[in-house]
Order: sequence, then C-alpha cells, then structure tokens
Amino acid sequence: MPENAARLRDLHRPGDPLLLPNVWDAASAEIVQEAGFPALATASAAICAMLGYPDHEGAPADEMFAAAGRVIRAASVPVTVDAEAGYGLPPEELVERLLAIGAAGCNLEDTYAGKLAEPEKQAEYLAAVRAAAGDALVINARADTFVGGVADPVDAAIARGRLYIEAGADCVYPITAPPDTVRALVEGIPGPVNVNVFPGGSLAEVAEAGAARVSFGPVPYMRALDALKEFSGRVLRKEDPYA
Repeated sequence: MPENAARLRDLHRPGDPLLLPNVWDAASAEIVQEAGFPALATASAAICAMLGYPDHEGAPADEMFAAAGRVIRAASVPVTVDAEAGYGLPPEELVERLLAIGAAGCNLEDTYAGKLAEPEKQAEYLAAVRAAAGDALVINARADTFVGGVADPVDAAIARGRLYIEAGADCVYPITAPPDTVRALVEGIPGPVNVNVFPGGSLAEVAEAGAARVSFGPVPYMRALDALKEFSGRVLRKEDPYA
C-alpha cells in the first residue's frame, strides 16, 4: 500500500503534470491504463451518475466504495479515489475503508451539504486523515473557492491551500480554476497544484504555468455518453451506426 502511494506521490511534478482522464468503472479503467497512463483517478460525479444517484454524496457510501474498489481491482497502477467530502465518516474510518479497497490516494472536498467549510476546520479534518493514513494515502485537498461563491477565489484558494498543505495534504485542487489563474495559484500554494482542463483549454498552457496534476472530472464519462447518444440515434433513424 505505501509503495502505491509513493509511486503516485512521485508523479506530481510541477511543469510535467500527472494527467488523469478520470474513470468510473472497470472497463474505463482498463482503457485508460492500456493507453499508458501511470495512475488512475475516479470521478465521483461520473460514478454517482452511473449508479443512478445525484452528485455531491447523493449515493450511499457503500456503493461508492464498491464502485471504486472495482476500478482498483481492474488496475495494476495506483488509483486515487474521489471520496467527495468523506461521507460524514470519522477520519480513521474513512482511511480504513479507502485502504481496504486498495486506494493509493483520495480527493477530499471542502464543501459540505452545499456550504463551503471554514478553512481552519477543514484543515483539522485533513490533519486527522493524514494522522490516520500515515504515508499510505496521497491526499488531494480540494479548495472549492471557484465554485463556492467566494468574492476573491484566487486569494481564498491560496489561503486555504497553505493551510491544507500545513495540515498534511500532498496536493491542493482549486477545482475549475481558470487557466489564467494557474500561475498565481502555483506561486502562492507551497505544494503541488491540481487543475482542470476543460473544452477549449490547453494542457501545454497549464503545464507551463506549473501545474503538477491535471484531471478532467466527469468529462470523459460525458464524452462516452455522447458517443452512445450518436450511435443510438443513428440506429433509431435506420442509418449506419458505424459510419
């Protein structure tokens, strides 16, 4: 277990980021791994949708852990699990359940029931997770200032990021941060920074700005559904679905 976490931790290189096309089941995990990616990451939004529940902890924790476990069993590379806000579990139990399924890391967001947590309180939670996990989990701490209605999301993300790194997080994830903010985030946060690249964005741009990790959330899942929608539409219209 610690070896997988160490491998995952070493892949966070500013300027040469770990690229993570997020997966949601065993089949998608196998496809991404076979493409040559050295680690995998689950996307909670995609898994919730696959299971028929709303995002943001709308699915039972048991089902989310089971789905992540199937991804991990299908993989021979480290897998980091999107654990949302921790499902209300005490830090020790959260860590126990993540390690039991073979996770090498986890995302932990700082939004609870639609409300952004106080940064100091979230830092305490992250410190407790780190204490329970030791070096066996790579903790990617989300800073939700860009989606939480904060007046100055860049400065707020930097302030939270500093607290989260001090608390033991390995990486800070200011989710949906615009590309033109990445350099400021990297310069202000004393640790690896995870960013997104959405349609129209540039991997080269965020890498040059110093990002250490790039993830895509539910976008790969949505693209897969788009392919199914196109295929089924062609079948319904009695067109060649293989064209």
